[in-house]
Amino acid sequence: MINLGVNIDHVATIRNARGEDHPYPYHAAKNAIKYGANSITIHLREDRRHINDKDLKIISSLKKIPLNLEMAATTKMLNIALKYKPNFVCIVPEKRHEITTEGGLNVNKNKELIKKIIKKLNKTNIRTSLFLNPSLKDIKIANDLGAKCIEIHTGKISNLVKKKKNYNKEFLKIKLCAKYAASLKLGVHAGHGLDYKTTKVLKKITQITEYNIGHFIIGESIEYGLKNVIKNFRKILKK
Repeated sequence: MINLGVNIDHVATIRNARGEDHPYPYHAAKNAIKYGANSITIHLREDRRHINDKDLKIISSLKKIPLNLEMAATTKMLNIALKYKPNFVCIVPEKRHEITTEGGLNVNKNKELIKKIIKKLNKTNIRTSLFLNPSLKDIKIANDLGAKCIEIHTGKISNLVKKKKNYNKEFLKIKLCAKYAASLKLGVHAGHGLDYKTTKVLKKITQITEYNIGHFIIGESIEYGLKNVIKNFRKILKK
């Protein structure tokens, strides 16, 4: 089964634009699961630009919702994850001034801290993945650090597909990395910039078992409704 994770960060972005409570991210989370998503992703950023601690508290308390928490590799974020115990954690790079996550995690930096975080999360049965560029070297390091999964940053291929440019080289790179990760018994996920077209392209890589999609789903839902957009992705991901 290919899983679909729905990132609801931008429901919080819309809410925060007015500094009020509506729309409610936890309503979006419940509805996304109801309409066919397998999990919900939220990124609790250092600057709390969209999802905040209250959102994490409420959504993590909804035990019927499998929750994937994206977080930076810091001791502070580790303590928050251990407090709220999401089902999954994806460790991502984070720069305060970036608009969105610009690339994969630099696993050569702060290896010992990342290893410590993964070890503590694994001990509490929180499945941990690392958000990586499609790099064989980085995947090997992720495996050595004890990660259970890797999530391949798909921003580059998504941009190439959208601009109708040749994406074969990037596709083959992702395919090679997915095969290598699977050979190490790592779960293989994909995320960033995905829309219908890029997901159809990547679905040909059978080792990818989970797609985490946010901005496109929330944006498309404004016109076509969350239920219909999730239904469309379920059709694409159906084996």
